[in-house]
Amino acid sequence: MSLAPYVRIVARGKGRARAMTLAEAQDAMALILRGDAAPEAVGALLMVMRLRGETPEEIAGFTAALRAHVVGKLPKADLDWPSYAAGRSRGVPLFLLAARLVGQAGYSISMHGWNSHQSANASVREVIDLAGPQVAYTPLETLSPAAFSILNLRDTLGLRSCFNTVLRMWNPSEAPATVQGVFHPSYRSLQAQAAQLLGQQDLSIIKGGGGEFERHPSKDITLFGLRDGAHIQQTAAPILDDTRRLHETGDVIDLHSLWQGRVDDPFAIATVTGTAALALWTLKASPTLSQADQMARSLWDQRHQPKEQSA
Repeated sequence: MSLAPYVRIVARGKGRARAMTLAEAQDAMALILRGDAAPEAVGALLMVMRLRGETPEEIAGFTAALRAHVVGKLPKADLDWPSYAAGRSRGVPLFLLAARLVGQAGYSISMHGWNSHQSANASVREVIDLAGPQVAYTPLETLSPAAFSILNLRDTLGLRSCFNTVLRMWNPSEAPATVQGVFHPSYRSLQAQAAQLLGQQDLSIIKGGGGEFERHPSKDITLFGLRDGAHIQQTAAPILDDTRRLHETGDVIDLHSLWQGRVDDPFAIATVTGTAALALWTLKASPTLSQADQMARSLWDQRHQPKEQSA
């Protein structure tokens, strides 16, 4: 089957074009993932959608197709943590230490991703060992070569497509809870609506550092998402009085030294514990955000106890 009917749906012209339904979007993405769609048609579909903006139904349909395409490749996990940020503006991936604290609390984490155009100090893969034994990281190109090819169309088209959003929505380990970071705030609501259409129950989405799930400790953070399947929008108050930007140019921290205690940087530590707190709250490890903050700080203070060996 050709992708042409779906291109006609979205690109027919003013007054005639419309968004795809969830079922139509699922069928279209299934064709693409199977390699049955002409590359010109794939580019046309994705760029028309980028121009007019995606709908929750389209994102949900694309995500459903990706989930069906990659089934059973990852073990079950408690928390899904996608990592698909790109760009040279972000600093060291402090969120990896946050994930380690969540793992220290006894939760298993599935982290999957692809990070491009980053400086050496921002590389997730270079320091993934610091995420600890409870975090399993799977590169996108290993998990799904077909999805990797679609993502890399950015190099051909010169623009990001909605597939970046779909990858964040993916949840290939079928974890009951998910955390997501976005670069553009408008996507928080879009992704929450799409997740609800897919029947997801517990999800937290923030505008994070470089598009990752990483909390700025000195700002109000608005969380979008789902709790028990119902939409939420909640504000997490600042936990530190500091006007620093999250990733200032030249602000390079050695993550191993920070974890071992050889470096004392209150802002970096608050970023780690604050991010961990949001993940713990998503997992319902603590009933309130303030209690989750306290739990995360306690986990940081206890991180060198014998039950977990340091990297």
